[in-house]
Amino acid sequence: MMSARARAGLVAFALLGLAAAASAMYVHYQLLRQPGYASFCDFSQTMSCSQVYLSRFGSIAGVPVAIPGTIWFVLVLLLAGAARSGPPAFRENVPSYVFVLATLALAVILYLGYASFFILRTVCVLCLATYAGVIGVFLISGAVTTVPMTTLPRRLLTDLRALAASPTAIVVALLFLAGTGSALAFFPREATFAFPPVPAATGASPTPQTPASQAPQQAADPGSEFERWAASQPRVNLPVPNEGAKVLIVKFSDYQCPACAQTYEWYRSILAKYNASYPGQVRFVTLDFPLNPACNAALTRVVHLAACEAAAAVRLARERGRGDAMEQWAYANQTATPEMVRAAARDVGGVTDFDARYAGVIQSVKTDAALGSLNNVRSTPTFFINGLMIAGGMPPQIFDAAIASELKRASK
Repeated sequence: MMSARARAGLVAFALLGLAAAASAMYVHYQLLRQPGYASFCDFSQTMSCSQVYLSRFGSIAGVPVAIPGTIWFVLVLLLAGAARSGPPAFRENVPSYVFVLATLALAVILYLGYASFFILRTVCVLCLATYAGVIGVFLISGAVTTVPMTTLPRRLLTDLRALAASPTAIVVALLFLAGTGSALAFFPREATFAFPPVPAATGASPTPQTPASQAPQQAADPGSEFERWAASQPRVNLPVPNEGAKVLIVKFSDYQCPACAQTYEWYRSILAKYNASYPGQVRFVTLDFPLNPACNAALTRVVHLAACEAAAAVRLARERGRGDAMEQWAYANQTATPEMVRAAARDVGGVTDFDARYAGVIQSVKTDAALGSLNNVRSTPTFFINGLMIAGGMPPQIFDAAIASELKRASK
């Protein structure tokens, strides 16, 4: 049987994890619903919940990982409660059940932790609290487990039959399943967003998603959400020519910023769609805001070691018609050193005079950074869509809806 002290420890760690997972679920929900939402746990470029949640590791099959995390901690708490008031035979087996669940969860958080620290190079404090909850549950359940694991399948079948005869257990199980199903069904995700059709005169087209008339009733409308948000926001007049485009998108970026690389991958197909179908009506401009004081006076410490060299390499490669290839290399090799960037500038960008040209081209990078600083850019990526400032990456459906909304607005 689990002692009262062990049960209290198990409950404490499960409550810690539940609070963190539920908070993460709230933050992810707001990120999907509100363009430019600033999370309370975004402290800096390298300590940001939003960057982690909006990365490819923040969701599985469109479902934010915070949802199964929340469900997992609720299940642990239910088992901890059963360890106190359930049938004696079941109480004896509870620590083993929790230990099995904790072992599976431990494997998941090890993978997510690796992705956060070594791939995204971003720390999420809510994720850390969740990891602590899982590890605590794992250690306590492992320490008090006395049942041989080989007998667990047989014991589980016996316990399930016993619980099926208990009205209380049936009610609790049904409530748990209903809550789980509701969270999975009603939480917004990319596949459930409906995009408003845009009049052909504006030059925009709906995204190739579910038509608005066929969208699930519970689905959010990101176009309407964006329009409501945009109506209350000031617009900045950046000195960037729109060249006749109805929508001007300016991205202040750092080639060694994980979120910048993520949005680069996310938005390429969306921009290509608009440019192919309605050429000249959407202009996308990338300006440099390297997180390195060597070329950005707004910074006091080095965040990305080769950010200045990467910005210069892309600029020089553009002169040779190889800017796209150099940009893709820079985003794909974000841990590159300055020496590696110089070598790639030569091999990928065709730049044979990088050192001789560097001092001159870096002045243009500094000009971009100064413009960003003048307009309150504090992190990367920061977008200006027709002057609307959005700090951080938008989910693809919001970005697409923003373009459609601004095209519609321009046609009025």
